[in-house]
Amino acid sequence: MRVQEQLLFLLEEKRGQYLSGEELAELLGVSRNAIWKAVKRLQEDGYPIKGISGKGYQLHEDSDILSPQGINKYLGDLSAVFSIEVRKEVDSTNQVLKDEKGSEGRILVAERQASGKGRMGRTFYSPGDSGVYFSLLLRPKIKMQDAVIITAAAAVAVCEAIETVSGKDTQIKWVNDIYVDGRKVCGILTEAAMDLETGGLEYAVLGIGINIKEPREGFPKALNGIAGALFQKDEFPIDIKNKMVSAVLNQFWPCYSQLGKKKFLEGYRDRSMVTGRDIWIHRGDGSTEKASAVEIDDQCRLVVIKENGQREELLSGEVSIRNR
Repeated sequence: MRVQEQLLFLLEEKRGQYLSGEELAELLGVSRNAIWKAVKRLQEDGYPIKGISGKGYQLHEDSDILSPQGINKYLGDLSAVFSIEVRKEVDSTNQVLKDEKGSEGRILVAERQASGKGRMGRTFYSPGDSGVYFSLLLRPKIKMQDAVIITAAAAVAVCEAIETVSGKDTQIKWVNDIYVDGRKVCGILTEAAMDLETGGLEYAVLGIGINIKEPREGFPKALNGIAGALFQKDEFPIDIKNKMVSAVLNQFWPCYSQLGKKKFLEGYRDRSMVTGRDIWIHRGDGSTEKASAVEIDDQCRLVVIKENGQREELLSGEVSIRNR
C-alpha cells in the first residue's frame, strides 16, 4: 500500500482531529518529508487536508469526498471482501468493469459519469457532486434467466440503505427503479455474460446510481417531474456519499451470499409500487401494451393480466403506471 493510501486511511479514522507529522511518520515507518509529500499529492487530488504548524494534519470533518478508505471505515469486517477503487470520472462504471473485469467483489466508484448507463439503451444522468455511481463485479453460480434476482436483491438493499441513512420511505418500480416521495432517486442496471458451456453466468456487473442531492443546475428538462433526490441542496449530511455506498454494500452482500434463499423477496413485494395498479408494458421493440400488475412471483417476475385476459410473467422490459 502506498504512503498516500496509508495516510488517507489514518486521517479518515481520525477525521476532524489533528495528527502530527512526527506521529504519522512513526505510524507509517517513513520520514516526515515523505508524509509532507503524500499530503501535498492528496491535496492536489482534491482531498481537503488542512495542515497547521505545531498541530499537524487534519481531514476536514465536513468533507464529502469519496475514497476507498472513507467507504471501508463503515464496512467493518466486509472491508476484507471488496476491492474498492474511486475515480474522478469515467464514461460508465459498468462499462469499465465489463472491459477490465477482475475478481468478484471488485468495486468501481465514480464521482461523475460522462455516459452512465440506464436500461433499454438510455443514459443515466450522473453529474458530479450530487450523487454516487458505482458498479460491483459478481460471479454468481446461477442461470442466465435468473439474473433478474440480482437486480431485485440490490433494489431491496438500496431501499434499506436509504431508509437507514435518510429515514425516508422507499418504493420499488419493477424491476430496478427506487422512488422516494414519488420521484425516482436511484436506478439499477445489471449486465451479465453467459458461460456457453454451462448456461450459467460467467460474470455479472451490478451498477447503482443514487441521487443524493439535487444538482446545482437542477435536473434536465427531460427529467423534470420524474427525477428526485434524497436531500435538498442545503441539507447535505456530512460524509453522506461514503456512508451511502457502504450502507448499500452492508445490506446487499449478506443477501447475495445466500441469493438462492431469496430472503429479500418479502421486502421487495412490500415496497412494490406497481402491484395492483394499471400499467403500460414497454417492450424492447418499442411497442406498448396495457395490463394490470397482479404480483411479483418467486422468480421476481412481474405477473400481469393483459386486456385480452391473458396472463403473462414479465422477466425483462419496463413498465410505467397509467392513470385510469
